[in-house]
Amino acid sequence: MSDHAGSDTTNDGWDAIDASLARLYPGQQPRHVGTVLRASMGGGDPLDGISVYRSTQGLPHWHYVTYGLSELYGKESGDPDDSGYGLELTLRLLALPGETEAPSWPFNFLHNLARYVFRTGNVFADGHWMTANGPIALGTPTDICSMAFASDPELPAIDTVNGRVEFL
Repeated sequence: MSDHAGSDTTNDGWDAIDASLARLYPGQQPRHVGTVLRASMGGGDPLDGISVYRSTQGLPHWHYVTYGLSELYGKESGDPDDSGYGLELTLRLLALPGETEAPSWPFNFLHNLARYVFRTGNVFADGHWMTANGPIALGTPTDICSMAFASDPELPAIDTVNGRVEFL
Protein backbone atom coordinates (compact mmCIF):
# COMPACT_ATOMS: atom_id res chain seq x y z
CA MET A 1 0.00 0.00 0.00
CA SER A 2 1.38 3.43 -0.92
CA ASP A 3 1.24 6.49 1.27
CA HIS A 4 -1.17 8.66 -0.77
CA ALA A 5 -4.13 8.42 1.61
CA GLY A 6 -4.85 7.67 5.22
CA SER A 7 -3.63 4.41 6.67
CA ASP A 8 -7.19 3.07 6.99
CA THR A 9 -7.73 2.91 3.21
CA THR A 10 -6.30 1.02 0.28
CA ASN A 11 -4.79 2.85 -2.66
CA ASP A 12 -5.35 0.20 -5.31
CA GLY A 13 -6.63 2.66 -7.93
CA TRP A 14 -3.82 5.15 -7.29
CA ASP A 15 -1.24 2.37 -7.35
CA ALA A 16 -2.57 1.08 -10.69
CA ILE A 17 -2.12 4.54 -12.25
CA ASP A 18 1.38 4.81 -10.75
CA ALA A 19 2.27 1.37 -12.17
CA SER A 20 1.19 2.41 -15.69
CA LEU A 21 3.28 5.56 -15.46
CA ALA A 22 6.29 3.68 -14.03
CA ARG A 23 6.26 1.45 -17.12
CA LEU A 24 6.20 4.53 -19.35
CA TYR A 25 8.76 6.54 -17.32
CA PRO A 26 10.99 3.99 -15.55
CA GLY A 27 13.01 5.54 -12.75
CA GLN A 28 11.59 9.04 -13.23
CA GLN A 29 10.23 10.80 -10.16
CA PRO A 30 7.34 13.04 -11.26
CA ARG A 31 6.50 16.46 -9.95
CA HIS A 32 3.27 15.86 -8.06
CA VAL A 33 0.94 18.67 -7.06
CA GLY A 34 -1.56 17.41 -4.52
CA THR A 35 -4.77 18.89 -3.25
CA VAL A 36 -4.69 20.12 0.33
CA LEU A 37 -8.25 19.02 1.07
CA ARG A 38 -9.90 16.85 -1.56
CA ALA A 39 -13.62 17.14 -2.27
CA SER A 40 -14.37 13.77 -0.69
CA MET A 41 -13.15 15.28 2.60
CA GLY A 42 -15.06 18.56 2.22
CA GLY A 43 -12.58 20.51 0.08
CA GLY A 44 -13.22 22.29 -3.19
CA ASP A 45 -11.04 20.31 -5.57
CA PRO A 46 -12.31 17.01 -6.96
CA LEU A 47 -8.84 15.84 -7.94
CA ASP A 48 -6.48 14.45 -5.33
CA GLY A 49 -3.58 15.65 -7.43
CA ILE A 50 -1.77 15.82 -10.75
CA SER A 51 1.61 14.37 -11.66
CA VAL A 52 3.78 15.65 -14.48
CA TYR A 53 6.59 13.78 -16.23
CA ARG A 54 9.14 14.94 -18.77
CA SER A 55 8.80 12.85 -21.93
CA THR A 56 11.46 12.47 -24.59
CA GLN A 57 9.22 10.42 -26.91
CA GLY A 58 8.90 12.39 -30.14
CA LEU A 59 9.32 16.06 -29.40
CA PRO A 60 10.31 16.67 -25.75
CA HIS A 61 7.17 17.48 -23.80
CA TRP A 62 5.54 17.55 -20.39
CA HIS A 63 3.00 14.81 -19.67
CA TYR A 64 0.41 15.72 -17.01
CA VAL A 65 -1.84 13.01 -15.50
CA THR A 66 -4.75 13.54 -13.08
CA TYR A 67 -5.65 11.48 -10.01
CA GLY A 68 -9.24 11.58 -8.84
CA LEU A 69 -11.73 11.08 -11.66
CA SER A 70 -11.38 7.36 -11.04
CA GLU A 71 -11.74 5.61 -7.70
CA LEU A 72 -8.29 5.80 -6.14
CA TYR A 73 -8.88 4.24 -2.73
CA GLY A 74 -11.80 1.84 -2.92
CA LYS A 75 -14.91 1.01 -4.90
CA GLU A 76 -17.64 3.56 -4.15
CA SER A 77 -19.77 3.75 -7.29
CA GLY A 78 -22.40 1.19 -8.19
CA ASP A 79 -20.93 0.68 -11.65
CA PRO A 80 -18.96 -2.58 -11.57
CA ASP A 81 -17.30 -1.91 -14.94
CA ASP A 82 -15.89 1.63 -14.56
CA SER A 83 -13.78 3.08 -11.78
CA GLY A 84 -15.52 6.31 -10.78
CA TYR A 85 -16.06 8.27 -13.98
CA GLY A 86 -13.93 5.70 -15.82
CA LEU A 87 -11.19 8.10 -16.80
CA GLU A 88 -8.25 10.21 -15.84
CA LEU A 89 -7.19 13.22 -17.89
CA THR A 90 -3.78 13.66 -19.45
CA LEU A 91 -2.29 16.69 -21.16
CA ARG A 92 0.84 16.86 -23.26
CA LEU A 93 2.58 20.21 -23.59
CA LEU A 94 5.64 20.90 -25.73
CA ALA A 95 8.71 21.53 -23.56
CA LEU A 96 10.40 24.73 -24.63
CA PRO A 97 14.18 24.64 -25.24
CA GLY A 98 15.99 24.99 -21.93
CA GLU A 99 12.79 24.57 -19.91
CA THR A 100 13.59 22.62 -16.74
CA GLU A 101 10.25 22.85 -14.94
CA ALA A 102 6.77 22.12 -16.22
CA PRO A 103 4.51 25.16 -16.64
CA SER A 104 1.90 25.51 -13.90
CA TRP A 105 -1.15 26.67 -15.89
CA PRO A 106 -2.08 23.08 -16.93
CA PHE A 107 -2.65 22.20 -13.26
CA ASN A 108 -5.45 24.80 -13.05
CA PHE A 109 -6.79 23.83 -16.47
CA LEU A 110 -7.07 20.14 -15.55
CA HIS A 111 -8.67 20.98 -12.19
CA ASN A 112 -11.25 23.10 -14.03
CA LEU A 113 -12.07 20.22 -16.38
CA ALA A 114 -12.44 17.86 -13.40
CA ARG A 115 -14.73 20.37 -11.62
CA TYR A 116 -16.89 20.41 -14.76
CA VAL A 117 -17.17 16.61 -14.75
CA PHE A 118 -17.98 16.47 -11.02
CA ARG A 119 -20.49 19.35 -11.24
CA THR A 120 -22.35 18.17 -14.36
CA GLY A 121 -21.76 14.43 -14.47
CA ASN A 122 -20.82 14.84 -18.14
CA VAL A 123 -17.99 12.46 -18.92
CA PHE A 124 -15.46 12.99 -21.70
CA ALA A 125 -14.61 10.26 -24.20
CA ASP A 126 -12.35 9.75 -27.18
CA GLY A 127 -13.49 12.10 -29.98
CA HIS A 128 -15.28 14.61 -27.74
CA TRP A 129 -14.53 18.33 -27.90
CA MET A 130 -15.77 21.44 -26.13
CA THR A 131 -15.27 25.15 -26.15
CA ALA A 132 -14.01 27.02 -23.11
CA ASN A 133 -15.89 30.20 -24.11
CA GLY A 134 -12.60 32.08 -23.83
CA PRO A 135 -8.88 31.38 -23.39
CA ILE A 136 -8.14 28.08 -21.63
CA ALA A 137 -5.66 29.77 -19.28
CA LEU A 138 -6.56 33.21 -17.99
CA GLY A 139 -3.54 35.44 -17.52
CA THR A 140 -1.48 33.33 -19.95
CA PRO A 141 -1.05 34.52 -23.52
CA THR A 142 -2.99 32.00 -25.62
CA ASP A 143 -5.52 31.96 -28.41
CA ILE A 144 -6.59 28.42 -27.51
CA CYS A 145 -10.25 28.44 -26.52
CA SER A 146 -11.38 24.89 -27.32
CA MET A 147 -10.20 21.43 -26.41
CA ALA A 148 -10.38 17.98 -27.95
CA PHE A 149 -10.25 14.67 -26.14
CA ALA A 150 -8.46 11.59 -27.42
CA SER A 151 -7.23 8.39 -25.86
CA ASP A 152 -3.67 8.91 -24.65
CA PRO A 153 -1.49 7.18 -27.26
CA GLU A 154 1.05 5.89 -24.70
CA LEU A 155 -1.22 5.10 -21.75
CA PRO A 156 -3.71 2.39 -22.68
CA ALA A 157 -6.81 1.90 -20.56
CA ILE A 158 -6.25 -0.19 -17.44
CA ASP A 159 -8.43 -2.55 -15.45
CA THR A 160 -8.14 -1.93 -11.72
CA VAL A 161 -9.83 -3.64 -8.79
CA ASN A 162 -12.24 -0.67 -8.85
CA GLY A 163 -13.02 -0.97 -12.58
CA ARG A 164 -11.72 0.29 -15.91
CA VAL A 165 -9.84 3.60 -16.28
CA GLU A 166 -9.18 5.25 -19.64
CA PHE A 167 -6.56 7.97 -20.01
CA LEU A 168 -7.85 10.85 -22.14
